[in-house]
Amino acid sequence: MRYLLALLLCVVLVSVSSCRKDFETLPSFGQLQFSKDTVFLDTVFTNIGSATFNLKVYNRGNKPITIPRIALENGESSNYRLNVDGIPGKTFEAIDILERDSIFIFVETTVDINSVPDPLYTDRILFDNGDNQQDVDLVTLVRDANFIFPGKDAISMKIDSLTLDGEPTTLQGRFLTDDELTFSNNKPTVIYGFAAVPANKTLTINAGANIFFHDNSGLIVDNGATLKVNGTLAEKVTFEGDRLESSFDDVPGQWATIWMRAGSKENEIKHAIIKNGIVGVLVDSIGSSSSPTLTIENSEIYNNSSYGILARQAAITGNNIVIGDAGQVSFAGTVGGAYNFTHCTFANYWNNSLRQLPAVLINNFFTFTDENGQETAETRDLTAANFINCIFEGNNDFEFLLDRLDGSAFNYLVRNSLIKFNPTSEEIRNIPEMDFEGNVFYRDNIINGFADFRDQQNNDFIIGQDSDAINRATSSSFSFDILGVDRSNTPDIGAYQHIEFEEEK
Repeated sequence: MRYLLALLLCVVLVSVSSCRKDFETLPSFGQLQFSKDTVFLDTVFTNIGSATFNLKVYNRGNKPITIPRIALENGESSNYRLNVDGIPGKTFEAIDILERDSIFIFVETTVDINSVPDPLYTDRILFDNGDNQQDVDLVTLVRDANFIFPGKDAISMKIDSLTLDGEPTTLQGRFLTDDELTFSNNKPTVIYGFAAVPANKTLTINAGANIFFHDNSGLIVDNGATLKVNGTLAEKVTFEGDRLESSFDDVPGQWATIWMRAGSKENEIKHAIIKNGIVGVLVDSIGSSSSPTLTIENSEIYNNSSYGILARQAAITGNNIVIGDAGQVSFAGTVGGAYNFTHCTFANYWNNSLRQLPAVLINNFFTFTDENGQETAETRDLTAANFINCIFEGNNDFEFLLDRLDGSAFNYLVRNSLIKFNPTSEEIRNIPEMDFEGNVFYRDNIINGFADFRDQQNNDFIIGQDSDAINRATSSSFSFDILGVDRSNTPDIGAYQHIEFEEEK
């Protein structure tokens, strides 16, 4: 009992001493200074919490001050939340700031768009009152959206996971219902977990639709299912993460992938922008003899933390596409398959980490550990790897590589393309499939030419008037470039016809 009393006495003394103010202060007198006069919380989806923003409040004077009151103008009914020097709330009394010191105020919000009269939601942080009152504005734009959530067990509250091929997985998500199989442009669609297209069903995404994915979320096109992305030049379809703050505009890895599983069929992506994921598009299976697994046209894939497109024994046709920065490979056609690309730009200037692989990698094998613990490899037929009028560029020494293992077919043709290939490794230089001079499967290419991109650091791969790609493409059936510019008479290599860059003033 004696020890317990001693412990309680210590706690009381510590509490009293911690609350004690050992300095005298003056009222703030309306002389506060702020790091900003308006806190813009960017854009948030209805009922989804924002990121945390900060405001710094300065006492520039040479004496400690007390702010009598800090409060949200709308009081307890405000949809904003404050944290003043570690204390959460909406109203604060007697906040001290030492001389030539400052405090932080952190701001968050969650807004139900149906509860506010205007999607531009505002409030103010008020400091002091009367003649000494100062304020900082708070501004948030709220967007309505269609939300797709996985189910949840009513008792355990465990989030449902998908069952694929009759086997349970750890992927949180669910299959789309029939009335969810059209994504319109009336409202954005926000996906939590994985939304899966069931077998023998088609998900249609209309022109102008915007699809946002939460962290670790994605879209799955199951065996026997189909995806149709019907963007247009004027109304592109966008796929990106659901963080709308401007600081997340170019953050890779915000969501998982669009996964076209083995057996999915006749998938089409037209006029789309796919950015800031882990793998932009993951494509499995060889497809039918009459149609590819995926046809992708007039689309841009940027800033994915691993791959732009990762194909595994797939069949893909791509025309007028741009695949930019990726942490590993912009386009990887692996384990064989059939790949046909015309007027495409593959340009990887990834600078977030060390990238060891080229912008484009093609192989015909996969490796695994056998029952004896030995690493072994199996090959699959590469029936086609045809690249016509394409650019392969980036910030590595070489940006195109064919990696062949004997045992299966390896068919390829590269013609009228601009290829960066200047490896320091003699082993890479001596690969037979990389012999541009003595190999009939390379025709009329430009090796280590100048692409002259407008702004490669920001994934802007329009070529300029000094590009070696100008008028060096062979004629094709694709008479217009990715921007709708006529290329029928003098086609340039890549997805874009060249322009004359404006001179910097």
